[in-house]
This record gives sequence, structure tokens and C-alpha cells, in this order.
Amino acid sequence: MARMEGQKVKLLLLLRILARYTDEDHWISVPRILELLEAEGVNAERKSIYADIETLRELGCDIAQQKGRGGGYWLAGRTFQLPELKLLVDTVQASKFITPKKSEQLIKTLSNFASEYQARDLKRQVFASSRIKTMNESIYYNVDALHRAIAENRQVRFVYQDWTLEKKKAARRGGGAYTVSPWALLFEDENYYLVAYEENRGLRHYRVDKMASISLLEAGRLGGAEYDPNSMRDYAKPMFNMFGAPVQRVELACDAGMIGPMLDRFGVEATVLPRQDGSFTLYADVAVSPPFFGWVCGFGGKVRIAGPDPVRREFAAALERIRAAQESAGQK
Repeated sequence: MARMEGQKVKLLLLLRILARYTDEDHWISVPRILELLEAEGVNAERKSIYADIETLRELGCDIAQQKGRGGGYWLAGRTFQLPELKLLVDTVQASKFITPKKSEQLIKTLSNFASEYQARDLKRQVFASSRIKTMNESIYYNVDALHRAIAENRQVRFVYQDWTLEKKKAARRGGGAYTVSPWALLFEDENYYLVAYEENRGLRHYRVDKMASISLLEAGRLGGAEYDPNSMRDYAKPMFNMFGAPVQRVELACDAGMIGPMLDRFGVEATVLPRQDGSFTLYADVAVSPPFFGWVCGFGGKVRIAGPDPVRREFAAALERIRAAQESAGQK
């Protein structure tokens, strides 16, 4: 029995050695394996290593061999391939809602899925402009609690906060709690949002990083089957910066060359009517709001609101308010 237990330990150590010290560009010889096993207090013979490698292969491990002088073995099959790990590391590094400390921890964990040589390549800095890293790790626990509330069909209670000029968070409603029925979590504009039903107010959304003191209630969710997450897949699509407003069908007159940004924003299912000069008209459902007007302005006149007339007039009025406010600011 003791010999069998020792054999299990040896197999695990051998697999760990292959995972840590080998990849498709770095092979390990049997003598080197014996040295590393000995350093772990395990003595083995050359023949037993060949047998152990075959055993690992029979168990499903993809272990490749490079024959000839300077050859050896390497672990070819891994949970993640190197390009996949690089993509995950880049995403973690660039994500606004992941704190610097948690980013470092996650990247270290991801590095465990690579060889020590590949792990060095993963320790790279990704510079993402205008991404201010959050300093509050409570968002991870908030997301977990909200996922659990949705899965268990429970209401939640929380305090909702805003920033003050003193750079501190102050609770809305004078510190009074919100009680809502959570139906879905969305990731939009680099923030997590909870989509929830609030009694007498209907469907609302809340930024998860602004939620504090979250508690799960025993009461079941309200709102009805129409708020099933599958039916809310496109909840945020008409919105800009998650700004809630009445959704209207708008007509946008777009210059040539604007089709890429338009389809990036509205998707390929948007209605597009091309013209011979390359310009086109696009129809889309939009939450008409100040962020939407700001988005249109960002194209410097290459995208214009052609209809409906009430939206055109509202846009013109918004531009006039901006002009007047700018002139007033210059006079102070």
C-alpha cells in the first residue's frame, strides 16, 4: 500500500514538473526529471519515468516527445493555450472594475496555467487609456450576492450611493434602503449594472459599484415572467451610457465612411438605406437622452438627426443650451 501511495505522489510530481518546466519550445530530458524528483525527496529510475509518462498518457494527458539529441518531453495539452491566457491577462489588466490588487492576484493565478517560461511573457503591462481602476474590491462580493439572489429568486435590499465634491460617497434617499427584485446583471460601458423591478417604479437599473450593504431577503421576486433575463437581452441596447429615457425610432443621416461606427453601435440588424454617393440613412431604436445627443455631436456633423421632428427640435434646443452655457462661462 505504501508503495502505491508513493507511486501516486510520483505521478503527480511528474505531471507538475511537466506543467511547470515544459512547453512546445522547452523540452525536458529524463535525467533532468530525475534531478527534479530527487529535489522533492523522490528517488526514481530512468525506466520508471518512461512507464510513468505512458501511464499519464493513458489517463488522458497530452505529453509530446521530441526525439534525438537535445530532445525530451513536454506537456502539449493544457487547460488554456498561451494566446488564450494572453487574452485573459490583457482583459484583466485593462478592466476598469478590477482593482490593481485583484488584477495582480488574478494574473498570478492565470500564470499557474502556463509553464514558467510562458508565465514570464504574461507579466506584461497593458496600457488602456481613460480606464481608471476602481479601488473598491466590494464589487466582487456584490456581483456574487446578486447572482445568488437571481438564482434563488429572492429580493435584495441595499443602499445606493453617489460621489460628493469631497470625493466621498453619500447615500441617496437620506440613507434609506432600496428594496428591489433583481432580474439580470449587465456589463455595459465597463460597469456592472443590476436590472431590477422596484415596486411602484417598474424596471430600473443600478450601478453595482454604487451599491452598499447588500442583503438578500426571503421574499420572492416581483415583476412577473416578462422580466426573465432571456427577454431582457437587449435591455441596454437603445441606451447611451445606460441613461434611461423613452425609446424612440430615430432617423440618422450619415456621411460616407460612417457605416462602421454605426453598425458597431446599432448592430447589423439596423435598417440602412444607401445612397449613390456613399452616404446613407440609418433607422434605429434609441433612448433619446443627453448622452445620445453627445454621441451624435462626437461625429462633428458627419452624423445628423433627420427625424422624427420632435427629436430634431429637442436636439437643437440642447445645442442652444450648451452654446448659451458656454458663452456664460466665458463671461465669468
